Amino acid sequence: MKYLKHLICMVMMLFLLVPGAAASSSKGGEIDLQEILWGHIKDSYEWHVTSIGDKHIIINLPVFVKTSKGWYTGWAEDFAEEPLEEGPHAGYRPCKNNPNLFIATKGNYERRIVELQEDGTEVRPIDLSITKTVCVLFIDAIILLLCILIPARWCRRHKFTDKAPKGFTGLMHMMIMYVYDEVIKPALGKEADRYAPYLLTCFFFIFISNLMGIIPFPPGGGNLTGNITVTFFLAVCTFLITNFSGTKHYWKEIFWPEVPVWMKVPVPLMPFIEIFGIFTKPFALMVRLFANMMAGHAIALALTCVIFITATMSVVISTSMTIVSVGMSIFMMLLELLVCFIQAMVFTMLSAVFISFARVHESEA
Repeated sequence: MKYLKHLICMVMMLFLLVPGAAASSSKGGEIDLQEILWGHIKDSYEWHVTSIGDKHIIINLPVFVKTSKGWYTGWAEDFAEEPLEEGPHAGYRPCKNNPNLFIATKGNYERRIVELQEDGTEVRPIDLSITKTVCVLFIDAIILLLCILIPARWCRRHKFTDKAPKGFTGLMHMMIMYVYDEVIKPALGKEADRYAPYLLTCFFFIFISNLMGIIPFPPGGGNLTGNITVTFFLAVCTFLITNFSGTKHYWKEIFWPEVPVWMKVPVPLMPFIEIFGIFTKPFALMVRLFANMMAGHAIALALTCVIFITATMSVVISTSMTIVSVGMSIFMMLLELLVCFIQAMVFTMLSAVFISFARVHESEA
């Protein structure tokens, strides 16, 4: 617990690096709050670490796009920092090595690489670039593998009757058993072992991604679960497992539920509602995780921006609001630590409940 407290304090202090991002987004002494929020939440080809004065510390990521003239490979630094001010492509960041490639700063393809044709039309090329979200995904996946392989190695080298492990392995054993005994087994009963690998993977992947998202410096700082495409993929996985493992009784209750006949024929009212419910369940999983994690990051950044919004006011107001802003930011980050665990637990619990509904047999109904 002593080391855990030190770690939490260090993370909270490092969160104060976030004002650097706010300072870099100020224009003419004014804070562009929308740019700060979307710059952190949305994906990008650069990984902005912090700003020291006018110098920006940025990690440039590799770019791989297939244009109409072939493949282009390079780095994010190949694109100009500022968009063009004049000409037919004004408002776009041009590529220094390819005159037809730009990073759009407005329109439908904002923050994405586009290929502009001679007639001025935009074409979205095949983009296989390692963006910030993709990079964070790889990092979180490596951490997840370490969290699995290190305890697995200890289990292979020890017997069941040996003393319980300590340190990181003991912590992982405790968390695995807690999720299994308190969430998976009560929902799935005898079939818990069959679906435990998937559900435990969901829990630890979401939990690790949430924790890494509140660390304000690389390898953390990426709002992975605040990206709706990631939560969409997780929800689709639960959707496929739920419906492909459904029993005959599960499908019978969908297409021919035990309700009065007039609610099934000639107008299939109840079957329509049940089929609609198949899709609303994973949709709720997707939106719940995405909205909660995105909102937490947005609130924390907004509280930090209060420091710069009040910087031009009197010394008393600026100082008092800075103290309040830092205090509220630290409180929000502590709350985010709890939310990281709760959201991972809720997603795992609801996935287990949905799977258990699909595994109901006629004798159990």
